[in-house]
Amino acid sequence: MEGLITRSCKLVGLAGAVLALSLMAGCSNAPDPAQRAINAANRADQAASRAEAASQKAQQAAASSQAAASRVEQAASDAKAAADRAEAIASKSMSSYREGGRRSYRRHRKAAAEAAPSGGDSGGAPAAAPSP
Repeated sequence: MEGLITRSCKLVGLAGAVLALSLMAGCSNAPDPAQRAINAANRADQAASRAEAASQKAQQAAASSQAAASRVEQAASDAKAAADRAEAIASKSMSSYREGGRRSYRRHRKAAAEAAPSGGDSGGAPAAAPSP
């Protein structure tokens, strides 16, 4: 009987140790694998949300920079057109000044030539004869 009690005590002690170990394992602070997987999935979901928000901001920035580039290109085109118009106006005004100057000079020479013979008839000096 004494052997039976000793074996029973050992068995109860061993069962108590197993129970204590299982309680300690169950009450530990480390989450079980399922909880760790859920936490990882939540973190992945949050990271995906942040990535999507960053992607949307990048798309908005790209659209904004594209619009700015378009405005700059339009401004450059307008400036080139204005420069071309200014060059055409300057070219026209310079050519009309040269032509007008020649015409004016010719007009004055012609008027002076016509006035010379009539002025010679009324004055004291004899008119010069035309050369042959």
